Amino acid sequence: MQIERLQIDQETFIQALGGEEAAATMSASAKADALDDFMIGALNDPGYPEMVARARNGGPPTLRRGTGAIFGDGQRQPFDLVPLPTAPTLLDYFRLRLPLPFLRHLLQSAGMALESGVEEELVLACLLHDFGQNLARVDHGWWGAQMIEPYVSERVAFAVRYHQALRFYADEAAGYHYPELYVQIFGEGYIPEPYIAATYEQVRKHPWYMAARMVTVNDLYAFDPNKSVSLDPFVDIIGRHFRQPPEGLGFDGSPIAHMWRSLSFPDHPL
Repeated sequence: MQIERLQIDQETFIQALGGEEAAATMSASAKADALDDFMIGALNDPGYPEMVARARNGGPPTLRRGTGAIFGDGQRQPFDLVPLPTAPTLLDYFRLRLPLPFLRHLLQSAGMALESGVEEELVLACLLHDFGQNLARVDHGWWGAQMIEPYVSERVAFAVRYHQALRFYADEAAGYHYPELYVQIFGEGYIPEPYIAATYEQVRKHPWYMAARMVTVNDLYAFDPNKSVSLDPFVDIIGRHFRQPPEGLGFDGSPIAHMWRSLSFPDHPL
């Protein structure tokens, strides 16, 4: 299958980080997260990379890089919000609280998994794998898994939580090669932080390792700017594998309901 990929210019990307000096202060994971975010932004706006580079070359970003997408990217105004229903569902959050580039990336990732015959539970994991980035980009795998834990199987939450660490480590047998783009943009000797390395060693020995690995396999190339996407193929999968609370996400009294409410009302000052 021919997969179209965004073309990322190294100089433009480094400028988007604030220049060489700013890039030098960032950890390996922070750079990888910034690169993912850069490609996601470009999915919906071909001019996004150059726009961000120009804006940041004159000074530091106006928001911390770890800020979730729902709160804006420091360069453009946050997207307009439509009120959610009284008892919002996961589909409502996808349609009304995900910036379009993030939605397109998640739909492409889940679509690739579905087309390749991945089981439905893990298609759902692919659909949700970067959902945490809407709330916080730093350690988004952990954030995303925590948000969905009460509503999905333990294996789906496991896959979402640990895909973030596995992306730095190749598994040729599983079809995951070390990302060429990491070498192209960051050079050789790209070493993630110790906690990422320790997490990889832990997950590599876990019976559910392949669940998390399947998310990375279907994440890396889900940045096709010409791919048409739709939520429709996943509605029934969500219905079968996501336990929607009748009160609505954010209002069911679960320990993580506040995380969903933060997406419901990101403009609340208090």
